[in-house]
Amino acid sequence: MEKIPFTPAGLEKIKTELVTLKGPERHEVIRAIADAREHGDLSENAEYHAARERQSFIEGRITELEDVTSRSEVVDLSRLTGQIVTFGTKVVVADEVTDEEATYVIVGPYEADIELGRISTASPIARALIGKSEGDSVEVQTPRGPHPYEIISISVISD
Repeated sequence: MEKIPFTPAGLEKIKTELVTLKGPERHEVIRAIADAREHGDLSENAEYHAARERQSFIEGRITELEDVTSRSEVVDLSRLTGQIVTFGTKVVVADEVTDEEATYVIVGPYEADIELGRISTASPIARALIGKSEGDSVEVQTPRGPHPYEIISISVISD
């Protein structure tokens, strides 16, 4: 069984979502189904079908999150040195073609959020950066072909 890396805050967020889904969300959808049943014919009852779809989504997400939390592995960020790019590091890179800089935080797949600059360890750019040091040039495979970047700085995130 493959472990899924998490920062402490990332795992806490997943656990909070799981508690919400198992508690208030689950109870709310059960109430919505019961209310919709009272409206009569279920075959033409849009509210009933919507509530059942929502229930299916919630139960599926609960199953997924229970699996994720059972396979989670919290990475001790205090043990990282920031000398090489790993899970839990913040990396500033420069596009060697345009000289534009970008900052990425390397996290697990359930913490990734590109709008916040948090990229998954499975993403093409993270895979190219992991194991490299400041000053190294890396080639990232993009849909348009390989693209060169230089690592400007590496630091450990504070979570």
